[in-house]
Amino acid sequence: MRLGNLPKKIKAQLPLILLLTRQELVDRHKGSILGRLWTMLAPLINILVFVLIFSTIMGARLEGFGVEVDQYTYSIYLISGILAWTAFAKSISTITNLFIERAWLITKVRLSLPLLPFSVLLAEGVIYAIGMLFFAVFLILVAFPLTTWWLFLPLIFALQLMFTYALGLVLAVLAVYLKDVREGVAVLLPVWFWLTPIVYVSDIIPASVLPWMQLNPLFQIINAYRELVLYQRMPDLGGLAGVMLLSVILLAVARWLILRTEKDLRDAL
Repeated sequence: MRLGNLPKKIKAQLPLILLLTRQELVDRHKGSILGRLWTMLAPLINILVFVLIFSTIMGARLEGFGVEVDQYTYSIYLISGILAWTAFAKSISTITNLFIERAWLITKVRLSLPLLPFSVLLAEGVIYAIGMLFFAVFLILVAFPLTTWWLFLPLIFALQLMFTYALGLVLAVLAVYLKDVREGVAVLLPVWFWLTPIVYVSDIIPASVLPWMQLNPLFQIINAYRELVLYQRMPDLGGLAGVMLLSVILLAVARWLILRTEKDLRDAL
């Protein structure tokens, strides 16, 4: 979409959103000696830890990827899921608290509330892209094939961002009025992590439980990443369509909440 076709409100506030995105990245390592370098170092260190611990020390392996990289199969499986989960979990946690933590800005500047979470999503997108770049370099070094299926990864990430934005916006509004929402998100995210096949394979899930776990949007999203990266095939489009439908419903709920409560929300802050 051309900039000229963007709604006037978005065009007017785009510089502020980009400034907040930059500030989001800077604030994460504020006061540290290395500063912005941590934006690149953190994903690299995480990948190195997964490779060294699970491949070299634990010797964890998986079969069935269709290529001979036995020493690194589990590390590849783990990294492909953990990068996506980290981006999701960090975004949800930050967006849930966003209106409260940015109250000083919201009460002084006529900033569109639905646009504010984009600064978080853009910042996480930068970090995720850096992590995937290091991941790709690692795959090249271990002779794991990078296929044309990687071209579909941005579409999966866009769907992940859509779901994250919709859910995060609903939670951000509710968190202003219900303080328990912030605590609930902090408690439930680790539970959600273990309900998603990130560190374990879905094959070990009992057949009676699997259909229920597949209702988890992150189950479908992370499985899609692995289908494209590891197995080089098309992911389950039905599952992804379900995630998109849920995202649209959440967006409608978020829009309704904003329209219904925006004035009171600004006063509450």
